[in-house]
Amino acid sequence: METSTTTAQTQSDKKSLLKSSSSITNSFRLRSPSLNSVRLRRIFDLFDTDHDSLISVDELSRALVLLGLETDIRELDSMIKSYIQPDNDGLTFDDFQALHKSLGELFFEDAVGDDEDTGSYDSRKQEEVDLTEAFKVFDEDGDGYISAKELQVVLEKLGFAEASEMGRVEMMISSVDRNADGVVDFSEFKEMMKNIALK
Repeated sequence: METSTTTAQTQSDKKSLLKSSSSITNSFRLRSPSLNSVRLRRIFDLFDTDHDSLISVDELSRALVLLGLETDIRELDSMIKSYIQPDNDGLTFDDFQALHKSLGELFFEDAVGDDEDTGSYDSRKQEEVDLTEAFKVFDEDGDGYISAKELQVVLEKLGFAEASEMGRVEMMISSVDRNADGVVDFSEFKEMMKNIALK
């Protein structure tokens, strides 16, 4: 009886924590499993600031704060406690994947399994929505272009070393800037994302 109460409380904590932190939409879930795995590993490595291959509650809390997601440390601790293996002080990568999967099922349960049932038109439409949402993350001023400065700000928020050198950021922009106007428009962004997904 206590286990089902604990499970219900944990699920309630997850919803409470994440709903107060951010509005959750399907656009945050990438459709490519391999891209999700790579993305998740990079996120894990960024959150693991002391490089001990574990993400502590403090590390996770600091990372969420840096991303603008204020959290209550007690709620966060309660939420991830069930994912931490005995004798560990934090989440291993496998624990982090399990947490991510659980959160995905919790918030995207209506979308799980829909990919096979929908037509190719719906899949393309959803992909376009996903890409538009991703583009908006980088296009901070909403002018329809990603400048080197905007890319630098996002890379800096995510903790990438490349953010400290504008020359490297500009090289990243020029590598996808097909019309050489110094910024990345939505069509160039879409092409870049398709190339990433194919690799």
